[in-house]
Amino acid sequence: MATGTGKTRTIIGLMYRLLKAERFRRILFLVDRSALGLQAIDAFNEATLEQNHTLAQIYDIKELGDMAAEAETRIQVATVQAMVRRIFQSDSPPPIDEYDCIIVDEAHRGYTLDQEMTEGELAVRDYSQYLSQYRRVLDWFDACRIGLTATPAKHTSEIFGAPVFTYSYREAVADDWLIDHEPPIRYQTLLSQNGIHFAKGDSVSVINTATGEVDVAELEDELDFEIESFNRRVITPGFDKVICAQLAQELDPLGDEKAMIFCVNQAHAERVKNLLDEAFKDAHDEAYNQAAVQIITGQSDKVEQLIRQYKNERYPSIAITVDLLTTGIDVPRICHLVFMRRVRSRILYEQMKGRATRRCDEIGKTVFRIYDPVDLYASLEAVDTMKPLVKDPNVTLAQLVGELTNPASLDAPGSQADSSHAHDVLDQLSQRVMRILRKASHKAESKPTLKSKLAELEDAWGVAPDKLHQHLHELGPQQAAQFVRQHSQLLDQLATVSALLGSENYPVIATHTDELMVRDQSYGDNQKPADYLESFHDFIRHQLNQSVALGVVVNRPRDLTREQLREVHLLLDGHGFSEASLQSAWRNQTNQEIAASIIGFIRRAALGEALLPFEQRVANAMQTIYALQPWTPMQRKWLERLAKQLVHEVVIDDRQIGEAFRSDGGSKQLDKRLGGHLAVVLEALNDNLWPQVG
Repeated sequence: MATGTGKTRTIIGLMYRLLKAERFRRILFLVDRSALGLQAIDAFNEATLEQNHTLAQIYDIKELGDMAAEAETRIQVATVQAMVRRIFQSDSPPPIDEYDCIIVDEAHRGYTLDQEMTEGELAVRDYSQYLSQYRRVLDWFDACRIGLTATPAKHTSEIFGAPVFTYSYREAVADDWLIDHEPPIRYQTLLSQNGIHFAKGDSVSVINTATGEVDVAELEDELDFEIESFNRRVITPGFDKVICAQLAQELDPLGDEKAMIFCVNQAHAERVKNLLDEAFKDAHDEAYNQAAVQIITGQSDKVEQLIRQYKNERYPSIAITVDLLTTGIDVPRICHLVFMRRVRSRILYEQMKGRATRRCDEIGKTVFRIYDPVDLYASLEAVDTMKPLVKDPNVTLAQLVGELTNPASLDAPGSQADSSHAHDVLDQLSQRVMRILRKASHKAESKPTLKSKLAELEDAWGVAPDKLHQHLHELGPQQAAQFVRQHSQLLDQLATVSALLGSENYPVIATHTDELMVRDQSYGDNQKPADYLESFHDFIRHQLNQSVALGVVVNRPRDLTREQLREVHLLLDGHGFSEASLQSAWRNQTNQEIAASIIGFIRRAALGEALLPFEQRVANAMQTIYALQPWTPMQRKWLERLAKQLVHEVVIDDRQIGEAFRSDGGSKQLDKRLGGHLAVVLEALNDNLWPQVG
């Protein structure tokens, strides 16, 4: 189910029914972060079920940290980290039948093997090194598994089976449950267009990301960086400053709408925070409050408190994060997303976008905007397959040395015929040694300390350092293992060489100045707004006689049903047209802000009808209704309230009225308050919203 369509509420109802029917005895609700667990617990305490009771009132629920399940416990909320400690690091692990159902929130995360293990690896290595934490917990219990996710990956189906229910983002937008986004706003700067170039011989500053120390190095070769390397391999304060200055013109830190900015890492987040503070002070003077912009990452102090403040309080209104808020955090007021980092995973990208899709009628949210200075949207738009996000096996040099000297490696089969696992390990170890020592030998002439160290190692090893990998390979597994045992300081010696190489792998600090060149919005194949609107007109004219639903929109709009409206939305969406994009293209083409509905755009394309904001159409129709009879002051207030409820509703029927006025007794009570004239009012509304054809 798409982010924001109610996975948690759906699962609350499902858990209640399963427990009430005694299909399951005890359910484990598993999350990967305590913030998601607390959010679920809040929902368990708030969402009402039968007789207006919440799930927490009906069943005993053990919350985060309370891991001692009792006989009456029916639901246990836990983080995967806590369950790993309880199962694998405890003297008294839980029995395998403690839970007979496990519900996993955000089930797209790493739950499967990263890669197949060879027989030799199975014999020598720790199996858990290749196994995700989630998978270990799931495999421990003899329980039914239910996974919840907005972005299923290949491994999700491998663990949980084929999806039993799917509800996509585009369907949810068509059904008006979620908010659509405009085409991303792209910033092109001088540096993002041309890249960053360092010439051979340039003196550059490099930063040790572990210590924060800055060193100066002279380049022996040219260096070129494109935008995907910004703030990863090259630190770009000039680029960041230009983007933050532009964002200060786009985002309102004092308003109701909230924003979320995704950065590369903690250091990048801190730079962006400082630059935004400066830019907002210039834009708002004394009115700007620095509390409006906050960094919320795993390294933040009191991170859960910051998340609650971001969700429930005025400040912070702009959150800067790395990946803490990419999944599962529900803040409906988010109307702006800023991508200051490139990601390669479509799953992560869609989760990032999902932070802004929820409706927020309280602030009149009808669309959300994406600001994309790193061109992330274009880089991932065509991706239609997902790779598993799992924990990579971390085979260190120390582990390779340990396996090489382990007699079991000689007996375990290798990846090739007539070879052992020790042969595989020696191949890997030789490559790792070669990468370090060959680079060191290449750099030694310009680094006297490094040159001296390599000479010292050649005396100790009896072989030139840049030939050590060949020497080990020629020795074969048994003799190479003996060499490693004789030179017990080998790992420390390699670490010393790596440290002397040091800044070769550190990010470069770019002092290049930057400036904003282009701010635009892309409309797919139709790069210009006018081309997009023209292609929409052509599409409507060609489809008009092929789609019954489109024919109703044009010729008989008062007869349009919700199902036909949904059909129209999905037809247009499948060809790249949406209400948000059409509104954006119209604004950029005409410099007029008109919140017209999709019906208005279709009728303009087919009939040349004037484009009016739907709110104005409702207001015009209400004037006709006010003139129908002498309404009492109280009835006029109810009619005015009805008009406000309808400004975002294209199809107006008894069902919609019942939903809108549910807390006031539904359509039956409204009809009574209007003196039995509700049917007449609705008929007049539908007659006057759209001019009849012919």
